[in-house]
Amino acid sequence: MSDGTRRLLPRLLPLTPALALLLLFLAGPIAYCVLIAFTDLQLTGQAEESFVGFENFRRAFGDDAFLNAVWLTLVFTVLSSLIGQNTLGLALAALMQRASKPVRTLTGGIVVTAWVLPEVVAGFLLYAFFRREGTLNAVLDWLHLPSQNWLYTLPILAVSFANVWRGTAFSMLVYSAALNEIPKEITEAAEVDGAGGLRRMWHITLPMIRRSIGTNLMLNTLQTLSVFGLIWVMTRGGPGGRSQTLPLFMYEQAFQNSLIGYGTAVALLLLLVGALFSLVYMRLLRTEV
Repeated sequence: MSDGTRRLLPRLLPLTPALALLLLFLAGPIAYCVLIAFTDLQLTGQAEESFVGFENFRRAFGDDAFLNAVWLTLVFTVLSSLIGQNTLGLALAALMQRASKPVRTLTGGIVVTAWVLPEVVAGFLLYAFFRREGTLNAVLDWLHLPSQNWLYTLPILAVSFANVWRGTAFSMLVYSAALNEIPKEITEAAEVDGAGGLRRMWHITLPMIRRSIGTNLMLNTLQTLSVFGLIWVMTRGGPGGRSQTLPLFMYEQAFQNSLIGYGTAVALLLLLVGALFSLVYMRLLRTEV
């Protein structure tokens, strides 16, 4: 055994329990799921599973319901994460920089309260807000404006709004911390030079917090791709699959249709979508400002 190896072993020894737990509870289940995705395992009606190769993946890309779920997942992610949570979080953080302390405390408390609510509870609250006899239609009727069953006519927009309402607090906290790190001398100098608020935001603020934007987008996107309980409580993916994102489609195939192998293959494809988003954001984070 070389001297380098002898010096390295004492350093690795304290990490051994953590590595063992990661292999047992993280790497092991992932490897098992990958194996299942290449089989025809079912919950019922089957004595034992058999290896089917890439048949589950070919079936997915030939399934109109799967392609619809992919499209709705992208729409849901873009609307609620990339546009909704990210933009609203930045706007709230920027406004709170100039607000008084009582206003900052009240606004921050309201936004964070929505974030800490369990996903199922938030789903029931937004269901009560958007349903035909819900709060939104009651307000529209009081204003003599046309109302409708939002969960039936615009289900993907309703669940996207719900995810924005629940998750904006995280973006607000990230951007508040990033904005506090910008030296006040820079913004004050730009203001003295005559730069307006929008110009300062575009040419000074956004470039200086670009890394925070990339980090926030990556974390928000990965969280949004895995949203299940919120949509399940509000619409259960309906009506007619018009709000059925990939997590709901995966659940339906694996546990309602008992197709564990096919559902696991869909889960791996969802993991691939998240990995692609992560690669894009990591590329942005590596770019020098």
